[in-house]
Amino acid sequence: MAQPRQHVTPAEYLALEREAATRSEYADGHIFAMAGASRQHNLITANVIRELGTQLRHKPCEVYPSDMRVKVSSTGLYTYPDVVVVCEEPEFEDAELDTLLNPTVLVEVLSQSTADYDRGHKFEQYRTLPSLREVLFVAQDSSHVVHYQRQHDDTWILSETRDANARLAMSSIGAEIPIEEVYAKVRFEEPAGPKAIPS
Repeated sequence: MAQPRQHVTPAEYLALEREAATRSEYADGHIFAMAGASRQHNLITANVIRELGTQLRHKPCEVYPSDMRVKVSSTGLYTYPDVVVVCEEPEFEDAELDTLLNPTVLVEVLSQSTADYDRGHKFEQYRTLPSLREVLFVAQDSSHVVHYQRQHDDTWILSETRDANARLAMSSIGAEIPIEEVYAKVRFEEPAGPKAIPS
């Protein structure tokens, strides 16, 4: 994310955002331009949307790509998760129907530049969403998925896997995703090995 512009109100942000050619997020009175996604990021996002969309097609759930803006009402954050699932009647901020208030599941595909923020301060804000039941953080440089599930007492349980043969059970929406499908067609770069020393 680029450096923020000058202080603006939420209404000013939404007016600008709805006319903009590129997407930006909004936090603490500032607009943050979003960087473009890599090939691997886009493949993983598409894979997750395909899997969830197929499994939820006969359920009262909707699956949105990263163009669906989500507002965290308690903090004022406007953001674009990579994948959004809502399994209740969708609630929107206004008649434009482009700012969702009650997501059930959020998925973030991590990059080196955003991973700390996504798993730290942003996740802290996500947890204040009363509707939110599960959050996935998906690495794009290796097979690694971190899964958070909200419990009845409002605590969050973490599980994670690096096993490409594992299946990720998402109990809140009744879906189960094979990790190998999350990373379908994704090629990880081989880590650089030690250089040979001339004899």
